[in-house]
Amino acid sequence: QLVESGGGSVQAGGSLRLSCAASGYTYRYYCMGWFRQGPGKEREGVAYIRPGGGTTYYADSVKGRFTISQDNAKNTLYLQMNSLKPEDTGMYYCAASLRPSCDLRESKYAYWGQGTQVTVS
Repeated sequence: QLVESGGGSVQAGGSLRLSCAASGYTYRYYCMGWFRQGPGKEREGVAYIRPGGGTTYYADSVKGRFTISQDNAKNTLYLQMNSLKPEDTGMYYCAASLRPSCDLRESKYAYWGQGTQVTVS
């Protein structure tokens, strides 16, 4: 089970930190990703982190502003979002993949949280 938290409403230029708490998983064995779905848009990949907290990857739209990280001891995934823009508005989901190779294709992720809403005005 994946449970996101930390969403909310913020003004443009502000920051939020999303958390994703996992039960029943050991983060270091999975690819973990953040996805989002804006109003009237398809869901898109935002960032992923490789098992063990190594390599990270970001979509061009968030590169330099967002940081994905994980705390294995707490089984928690984070997404630090800075310099937020109105176009960052949407429902944010964390997801876990059992696949050994990571990317931001939704089909690779077997487990999903319920989402947390981010609104930037």
